[in-house]
Amino acid sequence: MDRSAEAAPALDRAHEHALAWLGGLDERAVPPEASVADVISALGTDLPEGPTDPAEVVDLLARAADPGLTAMPSGRFFGFVIGGTHPAAMAADWLTSAWDQNAGLRTVTPAATAIEDVAEAWVLDLLGLPADSAVGFVTGGTMANFTCLAAGRDAVLSRVGWDVGEKGLVGSPGVRVLAGAERHDSVDLVLRYLGLGAPELVPVDAEGRIDPAALRERLEDGDDRPTVVALQAGNVHSGAFDPFDEAIAAAHEHGAWVHVDGAFGLFAAASPAHRDLTRGFEAADSWATDAHKTLNVPYDCGLAIVRDPTALRAAMSMHGDYLIQDEAGDPFEKVPELSRRARAVTVWAVLRSLGRSGVAELVERLARHARAFADGIAGIDGAEVLNDVVFTQVCAAFGDDARTLDVVRRMMEDGTAWTSGSRWHDRAVLRISVSNWSTTDEDVARALEALRAAAT
Repeated sequence: MDRSAEAAPALDRAHEHALAWLGGLDERAVPPEASVADVISALGTDLPEGPTDPAEVVDLLARAADPGLTAMPSGRFFGFVIGGTHPAAMAADWLTSAWDQNAGLRTVTPAATAIEDVAEAWVLDLLGLPADSAVGFVTGGTMANFTCLAAGRDAVLSRVGWDVGEKGLVGSPGVRVLAGAERHDSVDLVLRYLGLGAPELVPVDAEGRIDPAALRERLEDGDDRPTVVALQAGNVHSGAFDPFDEAIAAAHEHGAWVHVDGAFGLFAAASPAHRDLTRGFEAADSWATDAHKTLNVPYDCGLAIVRDPTALRAAMSMHGDYLIQDEAGDPFEKVPELSRRARAVTVWAVLRSLGRSGVAELVERLARHARAFADGIAGIDGAEVLNDVVFTQVCAAFGDDARTLDVVRRMMEDGTAWTSGSRWHDRAVLRISVSNWSTTDEDVARALEALRAAAT
């Protein structure tokens, strides 16, 4: 069988549709035009009795889905911190699918493992984290937090003689988790997955940064359970970063494991202009980030980074007699999945394409666009920027809640840009998240023009 001949017609059609989609993003309205029901109708609901030519399947898929697609890769999508897909990463992702490697075992998939080894070293170097840390390539920020906090849970219990792997959590001394009052909700979700319950919340300042004095007070309150402290690099509303120096020092004085949730903010460390935001974060025990946010690789790719590789492998690894394992360690030992995509390929591709200076420029450009949004909003009558814009997040209000929500609604109806509504400090806000590599000054100007119109 000539596999290339079999695959070529469908791949050619997919290539044509992909280029047409990308080529139309600049002028396309950002919100979708069709509903779920519309797309289902176009796809058809009856399972065919017989085969369909793969090229025809691709044509049908592209034609039916197009009206229901949100222009998330557009430079004018500011609704969530999700990034776009850098061209090098997109092409590498296509190759990843074609290679079809189950990237769990070093000996079985040496190319995928080699790429992962290089990408791991580059990430640690770029972020200024300990070079002997372990990096697990997981599905996204939530599973990165899960993986790191699982390692932390097991490690702090091990220090008091409790083996979670053997005994489970029932009957254990328990684990106390302290987190800032404005931590991301995915931290709570992960703690639920891990059987640890809700975190104890520590007061924060007006920008959402944890109060290190309040944290120290909690640590000294006489509760002697094994402890994990969850800090944050990039508040989802303000973009603010916790004061790592003081917070980590206090936590380590009391024997706590310190985890940093840096879904989009961790890459501030790669920018000389913004590195100070992460000052002291390298002293933590684990760090989580989404590569498909600031680094702009395709879904799904998160990075779980743990200072102690042994702790990570103790929490994540398994053994099977049928597996061909390597004494040097295998990629699957650092992640929850046994079978997994070769996610490191796209990370390697972006880092190889941009280089150190290119990643710094990307981070600085995103932050510059956020600052331009803040300056433009400040010039709109009745508008107010509510946060100190230190990174890539902007929160604005346009008077009372009713008027702010009306502006959010008008922006969505206009379609020029996607800017989401939220609540922060008990106020309705319009939230702008700048995370796409392709956003230009013109995109920002167009979005601001639409925002002025919506506000008047």
